[in-house]
Amino acid sequence: MAFLAVALAACGGRDAEPDAAPSASTGQVAAAATYKVSHYAASRFAEQASFGPTPALVQELRTKGFDKWIDEQFALPASKIDTKPLENWKLDGPATDPLWQLWQTNYQQLFLSAPDQLRLRTSWSLSQFIVVSTRKVDFTAVAVWLNMLQTQSLGNYSELLYQVGISPAMGNYLDNSQNRPKSDECPWCAPNENFARELMQLFSLGVFKLNPDGTPVRNSRGAFVETYTQKDVEEMARVLTGWQYNPDPPDRPNRNWGNWTKPMVPTTWPPERDSTQKTVLGKTFPAGQGTDQDLREAISLLMAHPNIAPFVATRMIQHLVKSNPTPAYVKRVADKFVNNGKGVVGDMKAVVKAVLLDTEARTGDDPAKGRPDDGKLREPVLHRMAMYRGLGCTKPIANSWGGISVVWNQQPFAAESVFSFYAPTDRAPGSNVLAPEQKLLSPPEMTGRLGDLNGFRWDPKAQRNSMAAIQAAGCLTDPLVKAYAQSTRAFSDHISERWFRGAMPPTLRSNIDQMVRQPSWDTRTPEEGAVRMLSFALTTPYFGVIK
Repeated sequence: MAFLAVALAACGGRDAEPDAAPSASTGQVAAAATYKVSHYAASRFAEQASFGPTPALVQELRTKGFDKWIDEQFALPASKIDTKPLENWKLDGPATDPLWQLWQTNYQQLFLSAPDQLRLRTSWSLSQFIVVSTRKVDFTAVAVWLNMLQTQSLGNYSELLYQVGISPAMGNYLDNSQNRPKSDECPWCAPNENFARELMQLFSLGVFKLNPDGTPVRNSRGAFVETYTQKDVEEMARVLTGWQYNPDPPDRPNRNWGNWTKPMVPTTWPPERDSTQKTVLGKTFPAGQGTDQDLREAISLLMAHPNIAPFVATRMIQHLVKSNPTPAYVKRVADKFVNNGKGVVGDMKAVVKAVLLDTEARTGDDPAKGRPDDGKLREPVLHRMAMYRGLGCTKPIANSWGGISVVWNQQPFAAESVFSFYAPTDRAPGSNVLAPEQKLLSPPEMTGRLGDLNGFRWDPKAQRNSMAAIQAAGCLTDPLVKAYAQSTRAFSDHISERWFRGAMPPTLRSNIDQMVRQPSWDTRTPEEGAVRMLSFALTTPYFGVIK
């Protein structure tokens, strides 16, 4: 709680120049042509719309403005993982190239340096409430899953849900590939409700009915009203029967029974499919209807439900901008989900743009006008990537053992459960403030942040190994080391510009100066001193919050 209190109070800035006032009707800031972007504002926007600011990205945002940059990001092709190395990896292959490390390298490389940062950040956000996990699912399947998210994340939410439904990764993770009606012809079959339940609860509607602004509907007694019943889950499971892994032989060594590279297909054996009439949420699915048609109509049913717009709006706001959006903010974004301005429902481009350009998202671009409820805690993945991108790294940094450093408290696509790394309703301890990400900020996580860039404290030899690994990743350490050798003021200025929007708090500047000057501060080289002090600065609450 102390971390949160300090972090939420950490605010400051310079040269913020938002000239455009938000529209009273839409709540969105004006387009780039009328919006003067400061270094502080551009850096803050980059923290919301990418995996972290870089000098080049900040300059691009200042030159183009947010609206134009978003449109250009929308036009970029989706960056994807080359799954062939994963598909062809053999269990008896070189020990230096294990499958898990190959997977870690692939996704970190995308997050770190792929040009379509907005698409990737959106895909990452979606992956945290539409979950598959390598704790159960094959690495190759999850790589294909990420590629699917990249293809669909800025398309229509309806098509995204359809692709989720036929994904072999999801078919394995939530068992829909094994969802079969029990019958005389198939006595070993059994219905499986996992995917049916989470499709409604976690991917589209939520447990309780919502108003258009995301607030819960209450009955005459003030209690929440359930969105669906257990009977609806059972019936939806029947709707979703009959899917199996693609029987085409995968182009890879046969080391797994699943074909992870192609979407699932309807089964060809009738007893594995429930073809009788079903009723879900008041809608009747006629007997004899095809497997694919049932799935598409189920998704259409969910897309027409009044919950889905505020449900998706709230989650996208929380993952991109702030943990505590106001109901008015949620409604403005939900309205874009319902109608993108051209009568289209579920347009994720319109949703993402509405999230990022809303006045509630942009008011804090002027640090003097920020809201007390602005921001979100910086979860481990965003912390790691922002640190690397600020250093100018072009590749993931290898650890002292020669492998790719792992974000242990938040391994992407390795959540412990379908509820992901944290619940959207998680609150700060002893507080009514929503702070979902705080669940991950354990003592081991904070210790790990101190050691992300250096191994100096464990092994004197790691001094050379650590800096070599940083430089091998293309990281631009020379400006950092040069500034450190020049003076504490120059060093603080450099860190401030790269990681603190040019507005490092005076308290942190003072702390850096005092630590470097104290007799106990013993570093053997400027490289070691610079990296150790940078690690300290980025572990403080001032960097721990995207405010």
